[in-house]
Amino acid sequence: MKPNHLHLLFFSLISIQFLSAQDITDVQKFPGELNFDGHLHEAAWNQLTTFDMVMQIPDFGKKPTQRADIYFTYDENYLYLAGRMFLEDSSYYRPTTFKRDAFDGTTDYFGLVLDTYNDKENGVAFFTGPSGFRWDGVVWNDAQAAPGEFPVSTDWNTFFDVKVNRTDFGWSCEMRVPWTSLRFQDDNGTVVMGMTCWWYSAGKNEVQMYPGIPMHWGDWSAWKPSQMKEYRFKNVFAKKPLYLTPYVLGGLQQVNDLNDAETEYLRDDDPTFEAGLDIKYSLTSNLTMDVTVNTDFAQVEADDQQVNLTRFSLFFPEKRQFFQERASIFDFNFEQFNRVFYSRKIGLDDDGNPVRILGGARMVGRIGKFDVGFLDMQTAQSEELNAENFGLLRLRRQLGKDNSYLGGILTNRTDFNGIHNTLYGIDGIFKITGDDYLNVKWVQSFENDVDNEVASLDPSRVFLRWEKRRSTGFFYSLTYSRVGENYNPGMGFELRENYNSINPRVGFGKLGKEHSKIISWQVFTDASRLQNNTTDTIETANVTTTFQTATKGGWNFIGSAIFNHEYLSEVFELSSVDQSEGLIGIPSGEYDFWQLQTTINSPFQNYFVLFGGFTLGGFFDGDLVSFNLMPRYKVSNHLEFDIFYQFSRAEFENRNQTFHSHLARVKGIYMFDTKLSIAAFLQFNSLDEAFTSNVRLRYNPKEGNDLYIVYNDLMNSNRARELPHLPFSSERALVLKYTYTFKI
Repeated sequence: MKPNHLHLLFFSLISIQFLSAQDITDVQKFPGELNFDGHLHEAAWNQLTTFDMVMQIPDFGKKPTQRADIYFTYDENYLYLAGRMFLEDSSYYRPTTFKRDAFDGTTDYFGLVLDTYNDKENGVAFFTGPSGFRWDGVVWNDAQAAPGEFPVSTDWNTFFDVKVNRTDFGWSCEMRVPWTSLRFQDDNGTVVMGMTCWWYSAGKNEVQMYPGIPMHWGDWSAWKPSQMKEYRFKNVFAKKPLYLTPYVLGGLQQVNDLNDAETEYLRDDDPTFEAGLDIKYSLTSNLTMDVTVNTDFAQVEADDQQVNLTRFSLFFPEKRQFFQERASIFDFNFEQFNRVFYSRKIGLDDDGNPVRILGGARMVGRIGKFDVGFLDMQTAQSEELNAENFGLLRLRRQLGKDNSYLGGILTNRTDFNGIHNTLYGIDGIFKITGDDYLNVKWVQSFENDVDNEVASLDPSRVFLRWEKRRSTGFFYSLTYSRVGENYNPGMGFELRENYNSINPRVGFGKLGKEHSKIISWQVFTDASRLQNNTTDTIETANVTTTFQTATKGGWNFIGSAIFNHEYLSEVFELSSVDQSEGLIGIPSGEYDFWQLQTTINSPFQNYFVLFGGFTLGGFFDGDLVSFNLMPRYKVSNHLEFDIFYQFSRAEFENRNQTFHSHLARVKGIYMFDTKLSIAAFLQFNSLDEAFTSNVRLRYNPKEGNDLYIVYNDLMNSNRARELPHLPFSSERALVLKYTYTFKI
């Protein structure tokens, strides 16, 4: 497709707008004084209308097997969700975790998802369970996600309160969310939001919800803002609080480095004392500014290690709280984790080592009909990187209420020493008809010492995708992507360079009937062809046929048969566990091979759950066997363990070489209550011959008030592999961090 045709197609879509109408229900204001204690003893509760809940899982549309009286109300300070959950058997009472933001199928979940801007695309969620734990998170892109990605994140936290009680009939709950924790637009005190609420009963493995949303869009159907019920609040005005969150941090880091003569390792003790400040202020009713000074993320848990059997970089998710609120505004992504903005580029080098953030500002929200995101961060010089400034501006405007929008992005990364990278992009998603959408993106990058022309495809990335957003019935998608040889997203993440690709998908899915043991099943075929722009060589091509199903008992199964074609223009090297073998090199050339992959998990609501999977088949000019096991055991409502083990072995008989690796991880957490917990994990990677350990104590008496004590250690498992012998510990650190939030 020629460049002028691409521009014509893109700009011809700007005028497309779609409008939808939906009944709006007025929310009843709480008729009296409310004693927030979780009992629902006030007679005023009985004056409110309860929801007509319907079953979603296991049989959509049926009457729930257990009664729930759910109330939705508000006053001038809070939005409330309250409920009485009636249990037909006392064994269904499951207060099995106290963990903040727990993903735990053994406990009940009761709460709601709010589309506060009523944009049918983004949401914030608040949940709890019988123990009173708090769960909050964000939803984006109408809960649509590419394979391997999640459209929900729990790394965002805000202020809200929960009270729960055990009762003769089951348990009761009152949840309140301050209006100051929500971002919304009010029209002279009138606010319209989308809302969905549900109760997941772990003992019954049943979900009941209002409004009823069928499983037509897959596992995340219940989270879709486009399917929410619209509610109107009157005499609610957005407030503009100021939050000041200073922190103090103290600790000691010990590093063992080889001396200049390379004869022994010497220990360097580096005591640390730091202080910093985070500020959050609502500039307008729906525009929030975050400012950070001398930022530190010592409380963030370490990344889970991965064994990389591909030729490309690994992608790790963002866990730092500063980057979480309305993060979907900054989202400008392509398939397979490729994206224009990857926040881990800020404050971390390419090896994941921290880089000091001197300060910065972040603004998100809405101005008129535009979603706005602005970010500017300044980092200090590190061993690997110069001091750099990262700037970003993102604008999006919704077209109607059918998840159609038009937007743009501008990024700039510079070290003030003549090295800079600037990028602009234009994107849009347009609803064509029904569940059919067209996704269009055009991006260009500019940097020093590269001849970038605006009219050229060389510094550009083009992305076109037509998809039917369904997982039941007949569904399909067709994706075309082109990456120019000079395209470089300096603040983004890109797996490959200088290629064009086409990816079709076609499939069929169906929901199980009432008396079936199956909730749903799908079968689909994906194909991919990736071609180098310069040589016209097909570097990668594959065809994958997949069958997946979920049962009403909680079992899940996915199985795939894959045909792979790979072209290596240079030797592909794999590390070997046996250091005497050195690197294993797969020669350049063309390779065709088959693989079988499968994953399965036992019912998630059980106290013991086993996840597992394997890959079996060819691997370039060799054979591959890889499997993983992930058992999880809930010892009690205070103690739980997660274990992960992965083994991979590739044999190349014609070259008499063998690659194998072991990756093991044990995670444990002890929760005294919802305020105090100790979490620990130990990881072992045979390729690095090292153990990584992390212990983290958190005391969180209330939102915004946190005490962390964190210990990290990197230990060598084979000290004799080098001379002089490696130290027992290459690096360890003990850090204490305390934050306190002042509301002004």
